[in-house]
Amino acid sequence: MDWEHLDLNPRIIAAVTKANCRSAKDILCVSGPDLQRLTHLSKSDVQRLHCAVAAAVRKSPAVTALQLIKGECPALEAGYKLSLVCPVLDRLMRGGLPLRGITELAGESAAGKTQFGLQLCLSVQYPRENGGLSSGAVYICTEDSFPIKRLRQLITQQPRLRPDLPSSLINSIRFSDNIYIEHTADLESLQACVSQRVPVLLKRGLVRLVVVDSVAALFRSEFQADEAIKRSRHLLTFSSALHRLSHCYGAPVLCVNQVTDVVEGPNPGRCDYGLVESKVLPALGIAWANQVMVRLMLRRLEGCVESDERSSAVRKLEVVFAPHLPRADCLCGVWEEGVRGIPDDA
Repeated sequence: MDWEHLDLNPRIIAAVTKANCRSAKDILCVSGPDLQRLTHLSKSDVQRLHCAVAAAVRKSPAVTALQLIKGECPALEAGYKLSLVCPVLDRLMRGGLPLRGITELAGESAAGKTQFGLQLCLSVQYPRENGGLSSGAVYICTEDSFPIKRLRQLITQQPRLRPDLPSSLINSIRFSDNIYIEHTADLESLQACVSQRVPVLLKRGLVRLVVVDSVAALFRSEFQADEAIKRSRHLLTFSSALHRLSHCYGAPVLCVNQVTDVVEGPNPGRCDYGLVESKVLPALGIAWANQVMVRLMLRRLEGCVESDERSSAVRKLEVVFAPHLPRADCLCGVWEEGVRGIPDDA
């Protein structure tokens, strides 16, 4: 670390250099009394040194309690979330997706997971007063090609999905221009995407939502059964990058996940997270589960539901765990205009 760039008395800088302290870690990881003995500085000088080094390594400015009370940092308010554009779904999620942390949506094939991701890519582009974030989204595909035809259909059906909004507002948003699509074929390109290209989009304010569809595809295909430790190490690196992006820029992260069959019989090492009667569990095990803040499960049930003389297969969206949500679920369906929850009295 270049001590000369710090706003400190030259006397303090000389003492630090003489003590052979070369990095911020050498200062911040040492207690005040130990640093006094090491540098022969006074208590007040050590306090100034700690403050100067901490300020230099801090990536984002500190936020005071007074700023939070005055509402000067709306992105940090726990009550604000990204809407799912449906009263029933938003009620289940108490407003929508949290702005910070990883939200996982797991389910079997054809359950409708991608439909949620596409719908959120459109929802994020609406103004804050309409449940959005006035920004775009980046959609990372790891297994299938991006469903561009379905996206175009959702865009044309926005007036039907959002009848509460004036058509002038909907027509003023260029939805397709604000969705950035990335295709990653291996873990190396996936890591390069979340560590290099996605931060550029977030920093420029072009996106405020990250969707990964799906997180399990590459980790399942590139590691053998006996490489669990190596896979866990790569998972932690990937999830750390996502957490860093989400917390630095206040951007929700939605990770679509596959499921794995539950093997019958005693298995004391299996953790079902409350899904005792389920025949499938989210993939990637406990190593990935510990990185997720909100876990949702989407299931396709038997039967259909009618709406405006149209039918859809019934889905069940369930909150498995979340720090701010109880265990609950609701029914929903997928129509031309998108995903909509089914009221209890329907």
